[in-house]
Amino acid sequence: MDARQYLERPTKDAMRQLPAFSGLLQAQIHQVESADEVNFAQEQLGNCTHLGFDTESKPTFMVGESSTGPHLVQLATPSHAFLFRAGQQGSQGAAHRLLSDILQSEHIIKVGFGLKSDRGPVLRKFGIELNATMELAGAVKRLGYKQQVGLQAAVAIVMGEYLQKSRKVTLSNWAAESLSPAQRSYAANDAYASLRVYQALKHMAPQLLNHI
Repeated sequence: MDARQYLERPTKDAMRQLPAFSGLLQAQIHQVESADEVNFAQEQLGNCTHLGFDTESKPTFMVGESSTGPHLVQLATPSHAFLFRAGQQGSQGAAHRLLSDILQSEHIIKVGFGLKSDRGPVLRKFGIELNATMELAGAVKRLGYKQQVGLQAAVAIVMGEYLQKSRKVTLSNWAAESLSPAQRSYAANDAYASLRVYQALKHMAPQLLNHI
């Protein structure tokens, strides 16, 4: 019998009492499509050793319906987030090539939560191998929690902030050609929050990251 004493994950009510997560503003969020956006993204992303990573998929509502996602890939630096849509070919092919270079790079570490489940879908949808990743759920769990810890709880535990997750936005159409400001903020700050959790862990308990 396991006699260890585990910490309790924060409840939803407890998390709501925390200060709001200090996320990125709209001006710091970029949907990478034009040549200028690709060049800016390349400059910012290429200068980082670690990037926050996440994906979003159009939800399925019918029994037996298979997901066709991910429809969006998000990468975050300490000051910007870049959103890449699926199907960026033709005039937007440069965005896809940049995303491919970053995701396949062995020198740029992509940090996040649930990355194992992203690898296959990203390969199928984008045709890109996701290399050099760091799964943060295990690192946060090793702070003393019995169950796995997701992004929202990790932000509360490690940073003492509340990352709001709107169900309406979660279940919105991520395959839309034009994303709403709420979608952009939600997607960007998921990736950004992962990077912030990594930075906080590196500062407070770097030994936990050595086991990843």
